[in-house]
Amino acid sequence: MSQSPNKWHQETIDSHKSKMEKTVPICPLSSDIATLTLPNGKSVQLPVYKGTKGPPMIDITQLYSKTGYFTLDPGFSSTGACMSTMTYIDGDKGELLYRGYPIEILAKYSSYIEVCYLFIYGHLPSQKELQSFEETMVSEMMINEKLIEFYKGFASDSHPMAIMVGVVGALSAFMHKDFDVNDPRDREYIAIKLVAKMPTLAAYAYRTALGLPIVYPNKKYSFIENFLYMMFSTPMNDFNVDKVIVKALDTIFMLHADHEQNASTSTVRIAGSSLANPFACIAAGITALWGPYHGGANEAVLNMLKEIGNKENIPKYLQMAKSKDNSFRLMGFGHRVYKNYDPRAKVMQEMCYNVLEKTKRANDILELAIQLEQTALKDDYFIQRKLYPNVDFYTGIVYEALSIPTSMFTVMFAVQRSIGWICQWMEMMSEKVQRISRPRQLYVGEDQRQYIPIQDRKEEEKSRVCKLPMHSSLFGLVKV
Repeated sequence: MSQSPNKWHQETIDSHKSKMEKTVPICPLSSDIATLTLPNGKSVQLPVYKGTKGPPMIDITQLYSKTGYFTLDPGFSSTGACMSTMTYIDGDKGELLYRGYPIEILAKYSSYIEVCYLFIYGHLPSQKELQSFEETMVSEMMINEKLIEFYKGFASDSHPMAIMVGVVGALSAFMHKDFDVNDPRDREYIAIKLVAKMPTLAAYAYRTALGLPIVYPNKKYSFIENFLYMMFSTPMNDFNVDKVIVKALDTIFMLHADHEQNASTSTVRIAGSSLANPFACIAAGITALWGPYHGGANEAVLNMLKEIGNKENIPKYLQMAKSKDNSFRLMGFGHRVYKNYDPRAKVMQEMCYNVLEKTKRANDILELAIQLEQTALKDDYFIQRKLYPNVDFYTGIVYEALSIPTSMFTVMFAVQRSIGWICQWMEMMSEKVQRISRPRQLYVGEDQRQYIPIQDRKEEEKSRVCKLPMHSSLFGLVKV
């Protein structure tokens, strides 16, 4: 990239470059040796790496070349795919650190923009750095007018996440020539561009779905205020938003900024390992986030509440959740990583009640959610299993109180997680040795079979092809 995009970029990147690079020492602090004994009695020694915190890890990079064996770990629950300096989780203690800072402290004293700066540069900004950084972020919130036209091509009932996958991927068509992913200054430029534009893309998806006119960002508002402005303002009225609401949304953004190597983050890293366009990599992450077991969890909470229906049904549904023979799941309770209390939920619980008090918005769903929380927290079954409300439970309630449609919940998550995704990508790209991700498999299919000419084959009952009606509306097909 021959020229920096603005004065801040030109003056600030050079001053932070050395600090940023020092925060990513992709190497273990110490090592030991583990001995693995195979079924044939042969032993092999493998290095053991210890990080700053957390369990040590056995390096199996050379396992196949030394033994002829691979490891099998479906879901990668016991496998480390990278070394990282960004986020640390201790699920047993209920601990979450961003660059070493506890999430509770950041949520209380910092802001989402500060967290973005922290992840990009490795340290918290001074007041002057923060002001300059936020001004740059706001100035980069505009998107190309041609991209706005892209929204008109989606069906009126399109899910906003489908729109986000498309428009974020489309960013790669507008930004693909003027940067070098191997240049740390250009990677910073990419990160700022992406994170700044995500709220705009999400707000336009929301307004497009409702048939509302597009609202452009305004430099007189902060980053979070601009998001609310683009979402909820109208041309006919002045825009005013309460500080409690701004703080609540800012806190939610911080709590969702990064969360180690989850499904979507790993997807971004895997896509990035092929040196794909970074905006396309983020689109891949959004796709992974969409599912109800990941980013769709807070949307699933509201759908669950609607299924429960009213307070009188709570005992029945709690019994269903306890039954192994029932498919009903209590969404928003417990967490795969946190075996204790989700530290983000502690922050969100207080924020949730502040928002409910400020908005004075009461409806059956919100009252049901509060009653479900209180009932479950008194139930020995959930207490003994430490199935406490997680961050998704309270986030869904706050969104409902702010009149954000359920279909937008996961889009909000994608906007918030964009800083984590792009900084994980930056970290991966800064590694000295670049290696494309290529997981192995345990093949359990047919052994080599003899080929039979088609005229000699017999039809197998199990292999009958499903026939779809020609009038299927799945892709707008019609019978001709």
